[in-house]
Amino acid sequence: MKGLIIGLANDQSLAWGCARALKAAGADLAITYQNDKAQSHVAPLAEEAGASIVLPLDVRDAGQAAMLFETIEQRWGRLDFLLHSIAFAPKADLHGRVTDSSGEGFATAMDISCHSLIRLAKRAEPLMTAGGSILTMSFYGAEKVVPGYGIMGPVKAALEASVRYLASELGPRGIRVNALSTGPVKTRAASGLTHFDTLMGKAAERAPLHQLVTIEQIGEAAAFLLSDKARYISGQTIYVDAGYNTLG
Repeated sequence: MKGLIIGLANDQSLAWGCARALKAAGADLAITYQNDKAQSHVAPLAEEAGASIVLPLDVRDAGQAAMLFETIEQRWGRLDFLLHSIAFAPKADLHGRVTDSSGEGFATAMDISCHSLIRLAKRAEPLMTAGGSILTMSFYGAEKVVPGYGIMGPVKAALEASVRYLASELGPRGIRVNALSTGPVKTRAASGLTHFDTLMGKAAERAPLHQLVTIEQIGEAAAFLLSDKARYISGQTIYVDAGYNTLG
């Protein structure tokens, strides 16, 4: 398998757990980093994962996206999977009430966290000549109110809806699209949420398995969904959260 991983920031990223699991499954990886500052953190991890393509990608930069997919086409001639693991909201909007969120902040969060998946899927489609798989990362706050999750709740809800529509539209080409809804994990992105440590404690206490999930466990689930073993699974939000979502 030849696949693209977007959203690797450091060794605590969900994308890193996925990269390690995919490498163990024998995948040849392309890995992106957001900017020059992130490169120093990502480059050693990309080397450890044996990535044959390592390029910058700010998902708001159409030129960088074009160069990335042109490189993949030239080097590989195809793409088997795409992992989308990015989310962002301006701090002022993230920490405030949804009611008080600014139009600009909401639009930024939606563009980077949700519409970027749609744009990347469009670029990946012509390279998935023999079918393929697209996977994104979500969270329980898309379905139920999670205190402190703020505008990312509506944004992730839109992301999960986008997964279903993309799965419907790309299915005739043999391209599957799914979302992994993970339990709380202490990533750099999650550290920006208010009361996140409290959320993690409650999740570990209340989840039926009475534990938190790790990036390694999330990676194992991602590797399965991106493989041919999951070839009949599409348009789904799959929970990897020790059963926390079942509690309502």
